[in-house]
Amino acid sequence: MLYLYVKQFHVFSVLSSIALFMFRGGLMFAGSRLLFHPLVKIAPHVVDTLLLTSALWLMALVHQYPFVQDWLTVKVVLLVVYIVLGSFALKRGRSKFQRGVFFASALLVILFMLTVARTHQPLGIFSGWAG
Repeated sequence: MLYLYVKQFHVFSVLSSIALFMFRGGLMFAGSRLLFHPLVKIAPHVVDTLLLTSALWLMALVHQYPFVQDWLTVKVVLLVVYIVLGSFALKRGRSKFQRGVFFASALLVILFMLTVARTHQPLGIFSGWAG
């Protein structure tokens, strides 16, 4: 029973994190000063901390760990890639075009990460193609 609650909280945290990333991206592309509001700057850190905490709790509950289970290793690697791409999308990109490319790339990484999580396969949606 605890597992179901933690998993639901984790899924909610994932969706909240993605929504905040997309919201911040929209503000950035619109050139909105709201992007610099303290709440908009702090909320993603709070949500991502809850997301990471729920992920660690789930790992402990089901005894599955990165570098032991391939699919979790891929998720961790993709998470690092997403963080780097997101950083360039929202802060470090030199032009709006560059930021747009990084933003779209980060969203694609998120989508692939979701398929890895859903299938529990390192190739995610492409696992059926690998034979």
